[in-house]
Order: sequence, then C-alpha cells, then structure tokens
Amino acid sequence: MALRTPLWIPSKEKIADHTLTRFAAFVNQRTGLEFADYDALHAWSCDGSAQFWDILWDFSGIIGDKGSKLVENGDRMPGARYFPDSKLNYAENLLRRKDDSEALVFRCEDKLERRVTWNELHAMTSKFQQAFIANGLAKGDRVAAMMPNMPETIAAMLAATSLGAIWSSCSPDFGEKGVLDRFGQIEPKIFIACDGYWYGGKRIEISAKLQAIVPELGAELNIIVTLLGEADSVSDSVPNTVTHDALTQEFEPKDVVFVRQDFAHPLYIMFSSGTTGVPKCIVHSHGGTLIKVLSEQLLHVDIKPNDRVFYFTTCGWMMWNWLVSALACEATLMLYDGSPFAPDAKAIFDYAEKERFTLFGTSAKYIDAVRNTGLRPIETHDLSSVRLFSSTGSPLAPENFEFVYDGIIKDAHLSSMSGGTDIMGCFVAGIPWNPVYKGEIQGPVMGMNTQVWDDDGNAMTSEKGELVCASPFPSMPIEFLNDPDGSKYHNAYFDRYDNVWCHGDFAEWTDTGGMIIHGRSDATLNPGGVRIGTAEIYNQVEQMPEIEEGLCIGQQWEGDVRVILFVRTAEGVSLTDELIAEVKAKIRTGASPRHVPAKIIAVADIPRTKSGKITELAVRDIVHAREVKNREALANAEALDLFKDLAELQER
Repeated sequence: MALRTPLWIPSKEKIADHTLTRFAAFVNQRTGLEFADYDALHAWSCDGSAQFWDILWDFSGIIGDKGSKLVENGDRMPGARYFPDSKLNYAENLLRRKDDSEALVFRCEDKLERRVTWNELHAMTSKFQQAFIANGLAKGDRVAAMMPNMPETIAAMLAATSLGAIWSSCSPDFGEKGVLDRFGQIEPKIFIACDGYWYGGKRIEISAKLQAIVPELGAELNIIVTLLGEADSVSDSVPNTVTHDALTQEFEPKDVVFVRQDFAHPLYIMFSSGTTGVPKCIVHSHGGTLIKVLSEQLLHVDIKPNDRVFYFTTCGWMMWNWLVSALACEATLMLYDGSPFAPDAKAIFDYAEKERFTLFGTSAKYIDAVRNTGLRPIETHDLSSVRLFSSTGSPLAPENFEFVYDGIIKDAHLSSMSGGTDIMGCFVAGIPWNPVYKGEIQGPVMGMNTQVWDDDGNAMTSEKGELVCASPFPSMPIEFLNDPDGSKYHNAYFDRYDNVWCHGDFAEWTDTGGMIIHGRSDATLNPGGVRIGTAEIYNQVEQMPEIEEGLCIGQQWEGDVRVILFVRTAEGVSLTDELIAEVKAKIRTGASPRHVPAKIIAVADIPRTKSGKITELAVRDIVHAREVKNREALANAEALDLFKDLAELQER
C-alpha cells in the first residue's frame, strides 16, 4: 500500500534541536552505538539490559544515589526491580530549581489568576512540610486531597512526598460516595480539601459534602484550603477541620527536607475508573514514576528549562501527576481549573496566547468539542510559541488530526498519546523524528516493548489485536492496595498472557509504523465472531455535523451479538429515518458493512467518567439489566437512566 501524505513533517532544524537527538548522541558517546533511525534507537532501548534506563538516569540528571545494580529479575512481569539499591526522592527532583522565575501560573476560569516563583513554591512546600511533621506525618502514611488544580495542591503533594508519605488526589466535583470509595480504602492520616470551586462561571460550595465525608474518612488532620475565600466559614461548619492559613501561620519558610527513599518506595496511589466496581488502588513508586515520565517529557515531548507546559486536567486524572512531574525538567507549569469553555470557547486559547505555551496538552474530546463550536484558533490566536500539541484520554479521530493543523496550529508536532493510570505514562506517543499521519499515533515510546498480539500470543504487524508490552519497565505498579496475595494485580494485566503485560486495548500497527487504538478490548464488539473496535464507528459518525457524539455497545441477541449505536444529535436535529440511513451509509463506506449497527437510537446525553471518557461498559450493563456498581465514578451518572428499558432494544 502506498504511504499516505503526512499532515506534518519535522524540519531538519526541529530534529537537530530536539532533546531526543541530544540523547542519541549521548548514547553514542557512552556505548559507541549509532542509530540510523528511531526504530533502531527504540529497539536498543527495549533490549532487556536496562542500559537505556541507566543512561537516561544520567542524561536527565536525576538527583539521588543510583546504586550499583540496574535491575533484579529483569525478565519477570511482575517481579522486575529496577535500581534496587538506589536512593532518591521524587520531590527533591521536582524542586531542583530555586530562583525568582515562575514555577507556576494558575488560572481559575476568569475568576482568579496567580503566579508562583520557584522560591515561593519552596516556601509553600516548607510550611506544609513543617505542619505535616508537627502533626506526626511519617514515611508510609497517606495524604488524600480533594482539590482543584491549584498551587497549594502541588505544594502539599511535594511536602508529603518529600517525607516519604504517599499522595492520592481527586477533584472536588467527586460525589461523597466517590470520594469515600477511593480514600476510604487508603485510610489517610491527613485529608486536604478546598472550600469550593468554580465551574462554568458558577460558584460551587462543598461544605455540605465535606460534612458527610470528613467524619466517615476519620483522618487525624483535616485541612481546608481556600479558593473561594470561604475557608474560615467552611472550617467552622465542618467538625475537626483547620484552615490552611491557620495551620501554617506559625511556621517560617526554611529549606525543605528531602528524605531519600528506595526506588520502589510508594509515591502515589491512583485509582481505576471504578465503573465496574469499587476502584482499584494502584500504587506507583518514587523512582518508577520519575524516570518513566522523564523519558517521555524529555525524549518525546521535548520539555526544556523555562518551557511553559500546559495540560488540561483535574487532580483526579493521571495527567495531573504527569504534568507536575515537568517541574523536574525545570519548566513552568500552566495550571487551569474549571470549565475549558468558561467564560467562552476561546478561554484556553486566550490563556495559551497570553502565556506563550510551549506544550499545549488536552483531551481528544476537547479538540472535538472545539471543532464542533466552529472556532478556528488558527485565525484568531497567535499560537506560534507552541512546539508540541498533545492529545490523550481517548483515540483522536482522524478528522480531528486534520482539524488541529487546519483549524488550530499550522506548524507544531501533534502528539497523540496512549497509555494510562496503570503505567503512569504511555505505550505509544509522538515520535519527534517522524512524520505525523492522519488518524495514527506515531509509534512506541522509548523503553516500552509495545506489540500487538493475537489470541495465541503471536506478534502481529498489520492486523488488529491486543496491545501488550512484552518486556518489563520501571513504572509497573508496585502493587494494588488491599491485594495481599497479588491476585488482583495479576488478573488485571497478566492473566491473558504469561509474563507479558496485556493492557486491554484493541489496536493495530499501520503501514507507516504508527498505531491505531480501536478502543478498549473489553468493549470490543463481536457480531458474528468478528472483532470490531468501537472507535472505528465513532470515527465515522462523529464526522457528520448532525451527530455530536456516539456510544456503541454489543447487545446479546438471539444467540449472537448485535451492534447498537446510541447518538446524541446536534441541537435542533432529529434522528429521522433518513438520518439513520445516512449514518449507516457513512459507516458502511467509511468502515465496513460489518460495522453497520443493527439499531441506531437517539439519547439526550451520554454518560462519561470524571476524566471525560464515555462509559461503554456501564451502558452495556444497564442495557442487559445488570447493576452498575459504582455510579459515583461518573460525571453524569443520571445519564445512565436514559438507557434503561428502551423499547427499541426489545425489537428486531
């Protein structure tokens, strides 16, 4: 097959200036090896010797004692232990810089704006740290935060992890049960919350929610941080709480103490989405998190000192943890909390233009939403400072690849990424030396032996199959909390193939060497025994102006599975028989006849998780009259009721 025309090709100047190019030269100097292209460099990084991670430690300037041993049990998943005799501290690496330049810029819609220097971030962290020590926080204790993406959240995280305590966070829009389902499992010693938040221009107070959460959680210390200016009144209304100002006012800033830990010492507790049960508590390490994220931020994303790095995220999504790690690159973090469309659709692009973002990161759904508004930032905003435009969270539709270059920014590296909370990073992402093709993630990231396997464990180069990682890597979770025999951990990733990480994505390699993710393999459709990825259907219907978005499931029907497509139509559009025929024709010609749904049904809303992902499995459960075990994991759980007992699903 002839290769398609690229949407973007990196110039020789961009390649020469990229950190990956400097790294390749560094490897050449250390090993005498030379690499003809990215594929060769990547193959070396996955050869199993751990030499890549060893050299990356030195290249990135990780602060700590590396030790003498690179890896133990380097052929085992789980079981491989990287840098087993090293000592380091995650927070020490993030706070390596200390001066009066900006470390953080914060916007809360159009309501608040703040700037925090590196010296001020050190001071904030120091005062939190002293308060934590005074209240008995020690190595291995848990600190849980229900906070906006604001400077105090980062300072509290740095203070906790500097002492060897373990951090976990969610956003303040989580419901009472959602918070307790997560933090109740980890039994935090300290709980931190805000006095409320802004969303869509609305002031949202949470004191009533905190009155229910704080007694149930049972933390020894509960701290209220102000965003609305109401911390005192909230603290007065919620028993056993203290405001951040009252807690820290007696302490003067001093040097932050960094207690170095083993590479595998717990750093973060992350949570699975929880839409099929109580969220699993995924434990990530100081060293694994740091070196994995640095491998991506340096070699793929090209973050340099003084870069201005933005990722639209909340504290309940792993991209927040990824974002804050960019402090280790000495970059300035551009924080944002609230609706990305408040006060209007230009909000984030106004922010990007004013603050001169160098990395603009967001979700695939946000890009689609911008396109649907008709906004064309390429015509209204100066985004020339942006070197890399990044998308993650769900597969980026082919037409949105085109929209980025046609409607947002002409000359930037578009990096679609895929990985997840489970690995604190990516399996596949942007490759800075290679062209960008429509609808494709460019390739596997360094150090990750990413492959596509069939049901029998054979690697495939062109057909659809399971996305796996065939070799160990440092950011594999240490464990799942409350999983004493390791069975939950094993069943989550290693039950399908022995000693190989199976991620649960349905994927295929392309003729350009890129990858297409077709959706979660547990949501894959199997009509007539043929595997179909839901993303293949979405990519067709969401090109139609009449359709805002779709959600696809397989319904058990007469001994087989039939494809059901639910659609949310554009404002003022009805799902007529004529439109249904047009949708089916679009899918038939753009995908295949097997992709054509047996039923297309209009719904007023589509349920999604807090991070914006549509919830196919929860809808599938509702359709089949099964209980959805954790509605609190959803941003709009009420939308599930729209799918219950639909008459259309009882008809041929």
